[in-house]
Amino acid sequence: MLKLFRLHILFLFVVTALVTGCSENEMEPVDGDHHIPLEVDEAISDYIIEKYSSINHGTEKQFEVHKIYGTSESNGILSVYMWSYYGGFNKSTGLENQAGHSLPAVIRLKKEVDHYVVKEYTETQDGELYSSSLKKMFPERYLKLVGQDTGNIEDLQKEMDQKVSKWLES
Repeated sequence: MLKLFRLHILFLFVVTALVTGCSENEMEPVDGDHHIPLEVDEAISDYIIEKYSSINHGTEKQFEVHKIYGTSESNGILSVYMWSYYGGFNKSTGLENQAGHSLPAVIRLKKEVDHYVVKEYTETQDGELYSSSLKKMFPERYLKLVGQDTGNIEDLQKEMDQKVSKWLES
C-alpha cells in the first residue's frame, strides 16, 4: 500500500513538472486578448497616445485601440503582438479621424511594483520593408492573422468610434 502511495506521488510530481514546462523563464505565445489584464491594455494605449500626441498636436484628443494576437513572456518581459489603431480627433469634426495610423506592432512591458513599464515598442516598416519587418517582429503563427487584418479593421473602428462618441458627448 505504501509503495502504491509513493508511486502515485511520484506520478503526480512528474505530471506537474511536465504541465508547468521545463523553463520558468519562457512561455509559448498565448493567443488572443481575453487573458490580458486591464492594466496592460491601458499601459499599451497610454504609451502609444503619449508617443504620438506631440506629433499630432493639431488634434484635441487622441485615442488608441488594439487587437492582440498573442503574448509571450521571457525573463519578466511580456511581449504583446498586436494590431494598433491610433487616431487624433477634434470636436468640430466628430468621428472623422484627423491624424493617426493603423498597423501591426509589438510592445514589450515589464511589471513594476504597481504598474507596467514599456521597455520597447516596434512597428512595421513602410513600403517594401513591410513584409520583412513583420516577419522579424511576429511569430510565424500570427503572420496569417495579421495578413487577414491588413486593411480590414472594422472591429477596431467600432471600438474607436465608441470611445470618440463618449468623448464627444462629454
